[in-house]
Amino acid sequence: MIQANLFELRLPYPEKGDRLVRVYVPAHREGERFPVVYMTDGQNVFDEESSTWGCWFTREAVEAEMQNGIGGAVIVGVDNGNVWRDNELTPGSIGAVVGGSEMENFTAPEGETFDAFVMNTVKPYVEQHFPVKTGRKNTAFCGSSSGGLQSFFTALSHPDAFGAAGVFSPAFLLYSESDMQRWISSRLAPELPYLYLYTGAGDDLENRIYQSTEAVYDMLSACYPFDLLNEVVLFENQHNEAAWSQIFPDFLHTFLSRAE
Repeated sequence: MIQANLFELRLPYPEKGDRLVRVYVPAHREGERFPVVYMTDGQNVFDEESSTWGCWFTREAVEAEMQNGIGGAVIVGVDNGNVWRDNELTPGSIGAVVGGSEMENFTAPEGETFDAFVMNTVKPYVEQHFPVKTGRKNTAFCGSSSGGLQSFFTALSHPDAFGAAGVFSPAFLLYSESDMQRWISSRLAPELPYLYLYTGAGDDLENRIYQSTEAVYDMLSACYPFDLLNEVVLFENQHNEAAWSQIFPDFLHTFLSRAE
C-alpha cells in the first residue's frame, strides 16, 4: 500500500514566474487510479497552516468517502494567495465588470490566462505524473467566490475535459445579466458538465451573491439539461471557508458517484 501524500509543485505561470500547485494523493494500491478535482485557492483547501482565512479540509473529505466505500480522489489545488487573485479568477470574455468602485480589484480580468494555465500546464502535468483517471467524467473543477466563477467559466469552456463543476458562492454579480445570458448561450454544447451551484445568504456579500446566483440559475433552467443542474442554498451560511468546507463533501460525493 502506498501511503497518502501531499505533493508541492512549482509550475510556470504566464509572466508571473512559478506557481505553487499542491496535489493530494490518497493511500492506494500500486496501479490504482482516482478521479481528480482541480481547485482554485490551493492555499486554503488542505490545511489551516497554509490558509489565511480558513481551510476546506479536502483530505478529510476524501478519506471519509473512501471509508464509506465510495472511493477516493486526487485533489489538485492551484495557489491564488497573491495580489493578483481577484483579476486572475475573473474572466474578461463574459462581459465588462459592473459595480463601480466596489469592484476596483476586478478591473483587469485575467481569467482566461488562469484557464490556459490549468488546461495547458497543470492538467497535463498531473495526468502524466500522478495516479489519476482521465476523461471528462473523472475530472472536475471546483472553487469559491471568484474561484466559483472561474470554475463555472472553465468547466463550460471545456466541456470535453470536465464532467462536473463545483460552483460555490460564485461572483456572478460582477457581470450584467444580459452579458451573462449571452455568454451562457454561447457555451451550450452537445456534452455539458454537471453544475453543482451553492450559495448561502448569511451576510451582505453572500446575500447579493445569492441573488445573482438565483438569476443565473433561472437562465440555466431555461436552456440547460435538468439532470445536469443542481442548486443548493443554505440561507444561514456566510461568505467564508467554514461554509465551503461544509458543502464540499456533498459536492465530492456527488462527483464521485457520477465518475466512471
